[in-house]
Amino acid sequence: MAEKFAVKKGDKVVVLTGKDKGRSGEVVRVIRKDRRAVVSGINMIKRHTKQSQTEQGGIIEREAPIDLSNIALQDPKDGKATRVGYKTLDDGRKVRFAKRSGEVIDV
Repeated sequence: MAEKFAVKKGDKVVVLTGKDKGRSGEVVRVIRKDRRAVVSGINMIKRHTKQSQTEQGGIIEREAPIDLSNIALQDPKDGKATRVGYKTLDDGRKVRFAKRSGEVIDV
């Protein structure tokens, strides 16, 4: 059985701990087997890369994965961290909602 995660690609999240605490960004990718996510502009690292025929060498700065326990979904109303709940709408769709404000996240 696949594990259910609170965040998915395209979600706006807030960093709860670490060097980027308080900053927010968009989830670029979720790595399910490692319980990690890559968030744009968060947890930036520098990589020394060798030049190849296709790309320039040098020091490349890119995002590193961050653990899912260190990020939380951003509330659509006030932008603060919130937990995620699930409910079924009248038309039968199961949607995610922000527990902080009750706002539906999935449209």
